[in-house]
Amino acid sequence: MNWKQVQIVAPFLNLLFQQVNYNQMEEKNIQLGLKENWRQFTLLLIVNAFVGGMVGLERTILPKLAEEEFSIIATSTVLSFIIVFGAVKAFTNYFTGVLANSIGRKNLLIIGWLIAIPIPFILIHAQHWNWIIFANVLLGVNQGLTWSSTVVMKIDLVGEKHRGLAMGLNESFGYFSIALVAFTTGWIASEYGLRPYPFYQGIGFVVLGLLISIFFIKDTAKHVAAETKINDIKPLKNIFWDTTWKDNNLGSISQAGFINNLNDGMIWGVLPIILANRGFGLKNIAIIVAVYPAIWGIGQLVTGKLSDHYNKKMMLFIGMALQGIALILMFWATSLIQFLTLSSILGAGTAIVYPTFLSAIASFTHPKQRAQSIGVFRLWRDLGYAFGALLTISMAQFFEVDITIITIGVLTIISSIIIKTRMT
Repeated sequence: MNWKQVQIVAPFLNLLFQQVNYNQMEEKNIQLGLKENWRQFTLLLIVNAFVGGMVGLERTILPKLAEEEFSIIATSTVLSFIIVFGAVKAFTNYFTGVLANSIGRKNLLIIGWLIAIPIPFILIHAQHWNWIIFANVLLGVNQGLTWSSTVVMKIDLVGEKHRGLAMGLNESFGYFSIALVAFTTGWIASEYGLRPYPFYQGIGFVVLGLLISIFFIKDTAKHVAAETKINDIKPLKNIFWDTTWKDNNLGSISQAGFINNLNDGMIWGVLPIILANRGFGLKNIAIIVAVYPAIWGIGQLVTGKLSDHYNKKMMLFIGMALQGIALILMFWATSLIQFLTLSSILGAGTAIVYPTFLSAIASFTHPKQRAQSIGVFRLWRDLGYAFGALLTISMAQFFEVDITIITIGVLTIISSIIIKTRMT
């Protein structure tokens, strides 16, 4: 290499060395903790509120939309959108966990928002129920990519000390947003009609969620690398099977997550129908349906922090037992006050278990395997949506739709017993 070539190449080499030194300094400055990463953590909370809002769009009015605009009354057809949503989201969760380390958390988050762009427009303009089903396919992919990414990124940021609080805040923002939007869609629909106005909110959620994810969210790969250096948890031999059942702790958490979303899928699809059959108007239905995720969301601000300090096994047992009791008692409820009380208890039980699920899974897994293990857990948890809807459809062929509440309540009690006897 002659002198001229050296002069040409030198600035580029200098720039390269500067970038390497900058990256090394940045990696050395990486700190784990909620206080240390509060800016990124706050942005991820805002993004997750928009993620939850996308689900809230459908929570109250889709069964009514099926009946009034598509002349669909059959429970099996109405619940088809939940089956599709749950199955697609579940498998997307799994692949989000598998791909998180190779593609990057931020990239998966952006892809999830890009896939969400058509959803509100389909819900506004659909002329056939199959388009609603297709919108729920997209919604399932969107939720699997975006919610899973924000969960894993927050766990990456905060480290072990505040993991429960982080998950409490994450799920609180997401599910309170579901509740708020479930109420606003019901209120807007009662005032201005089922379409298009309730779904305009979704356009705003997609635009804001995508812009924040592209321009302000940073990937957390370096935080994972920093935690790996100080972590001594033994890696799992088979992440899928250990998380699914073989490991006593991880398996207990996965089955409880499955049952939790099984009963949530039933509440989502059947409770509005039961309330309508018992003479409640759309506004009261919206209030009752919104109270459950509202308590669920707000309650996690407290229960997430508690899971950092108290026995996770007992919290999971108590939370699942409360859910089961509330569901069983709903069979005999008749008044608005009774349903509001039981919806609050159901929300409280779910608030106890939801952040505890994720913080416990993270506590029992190696940082390098965490995203994949959480993906496996979320696979089984969200398959509960689909199985809950299928169980409801099967039972509706032989029994009144109200009977499904008792059945799923009993299954939830059994799940709490499995936690009590199997988890260490």
